[in-house]
Amino acid sequence: MLNIVWPIFIIISFSFAIFSGNLEQLNSSIFESTSDAINLAISLLGTICLWNGIMQIASETSVIEKLTKILNPAINFLFPKLKNNKKIKKEISMNVIANILGLGNAATPLGLKAMQSMQDENEEKDTLTDSMMMFIVLNTASIQLIPTTVIAIRNSLGSSNPTGIVFPVWIATIAAAIAGVAMTKIIIINTRKK
Repeated sequence: MLNIVWPIFIIISFSFAIFSGNLEQLNSSIFESTSDAINLAISLLGTICLWNGIMQIASETSVIEKLTKILNPAINFLFPKLKNNKKIKKEISMNVIANILGLGNAATPLGLKAMQSMQDENEEKDTLTDSMMMFIVLNTASIQLIPTTVIAIRNSLGSSNPTGIVFPVWIATIAAAIAGVAMTKIIIINTRKK
């Protein structure tokens, strides 16, 4: 779908620029945007490397084990069918911790690893399990205490208060998580009754 939408947007933009006589402004904005994109990528690279390294070190120490124990009651509630699978619970915990710290780029590979482990345990390979659905919803809501990526983006774009987004992010992600988890639990319960 996007391979149709984006070319249409590009064609409309160029056509409008030509007919309105703003082709020079379009051209300069393209080069400014590419420069901004490269500067943003470079500024985010340091943050990503730092937090990916910290998560890698944490996974090799007992820190993750301790955090997994703290998260264990919540994980058992959200993923009741995984109570006896310590490996998957550890992978889910690492993903949740990375999301809580606002490390979306570190959370993605951890989430993929957890999803792959759940798929390996899945008997019906073409159907999501209840745990997989809950994991997708939890990742989509992505509860964050420290939205480091958003703060880094705001800082790189010259925001006067880059951390001003923290409190609204708490409200939005917690509300999204509660609504998503509640709806997923309701859907899972209703499908079991059928």
